[in-house]
Amino acid sequence: MSTIFSKIIAGELPAFKVAESNDYLAFLDVNPLTEGHVLVIPKKETDYVFDINDDEYMGLWVFSKIVAQGIKKAFPCEKVGVAVVGLEVAHAHIHLMPLNHVHDMNFEKPKLKLSEDRLSAIADKIREAISSITNP
Repeated sequence: MSTIFSKIIAGELPAFKVAESNDYLAFLDVNPLTEGHVLVIPKKETDYVFDINDDEYMGLWVFSKIVAQGIKKAFPCEKVGVAVVGLEVAHAHIHLMPLNHVHDMNFEKPKLKLSEDRLSAIADKIREAISSITNP
């Protein structure tokens, strides 16, 4: 079954991409909890993160680490938080977001409403930070 994330991977739906490899994609959450809230997904559609084969699972986390380093550089914060919830979309995904307080990652709080221009600027900022880390 095709998910919204599969449609983003296929280019059928737009996304504010911050990083991409042959196997993984990172893009902004369009309903973020904080500015810099990114979703990291495997391109191979798998519903449950723990059903991913070991090599792809480890690759997903290595890719997420690179993205997290970019987020931290683009949005100076105490830490980049990580959450794997997996109930919103039937496609494994990791939430990464800048954190300065525990409540920054409260999924019950109201989501930010950001303009497309602001989302685009945030994506650019994270992409540039990732590029400066991976291509010094």
